[in-house]
Amino acid sequence: MNLRVLRYFLAVVEEESITGAADILMISQPTLSRQLRELEEELGKQLFIRGSRTITLTPEGELLRDRAQEIIELTDRTKTELTEMDEPVGGPVFIGAGETDAMRLLAQAAKDTRDRYPRVRFHMYSGDAADVVAQLDAGLLDFAVLFEPWDTTKFACVDFPAADVWGVLMRRDDPMAARHDITADDLKTMPLLVSRQTRFDREFGAWGITGEQDLTIVGTYNLLNNAALMVSEGLGYALTLDRIINISGDSDLTFRPLAPRLEAKLSLVWKTNRRLSRAAAAFLESARERLLGA
Repeated sequence: MNLRVLRYFLAVVEEESITGAADILMISQPTLSRQLRELEEELGKQLFIRGSRTITLTPEGELLRDRAQEIIELTDRTKTELTEMDEPVGGPVFIGAGETDAMRLLAQAAKDTRDRYPRVRFHMYSGDAADVVAQLDAGLLDFAVLFEPWDTTKFACVDFPAADVWGVLMRRDDPMAARHDITADDLKTMPLLVSRQTRFDREFGAWGITGEQDLTIVGTYNLLNNAALMVSEGLGYALTLDRIINISGDSDLTFRPLAPRLEAKLSLVWKTNRRLSRAAAAFLESARERLLGA
């Protein structure tokens, strides 16, 4: 395999057509078809199912698509970093995180970095913990914001000074809003919307909640903003962390913490065996100042 052929392969995947990809790549269709056949022969696997109008990927083709995207992204990024080594500090910094208000501190660190080095650019990747760790492992992210526990053998870290607090997002006019907090017994009777990445045994085991079977779950969510709309419409309550949704002013929503208090501790992590770019190192310096000085 070479990079040029991988780019050809990804163009065909995106266009779902050899003819369309050939037009975009500005090469002849027979040339592109030959390159794809040679790629399949080299790998010993069929990558496409060729239809009358479009093509679809085989399972082997889907795997190659995912890996090819990672390879191309990492290659392009490496070229950019090498090109900018002889120039003033600048270039991209890639950060992955789920939804948390703790990102405010990293936003402040990013601004500090930009004030010192205006050529630095920031690229945010939002996803659940598994997605973010996979991106970090593949070298596509410089940093990730992870909730404890995480693999201390693979990552170095700076801890955030404060933890997020678990609780329930609800309508302001809901009878439960009159409470100061929500207990485990309350939680077990409430129709809940829960994050798809929640690990009940790890996060709520001390409460005697080890899985979905211990709760009444009416739905799941990936982004809390969407779940908040469902809460607003009366579908149920969202089990979540505090300070992600703005509940001030004329919002019809409010948040009540769990009791006893249940916290989620956060860390900014990066791979121990990977050399940071100058831009990433500059950001880490700013992040340390913000996180350790907060």
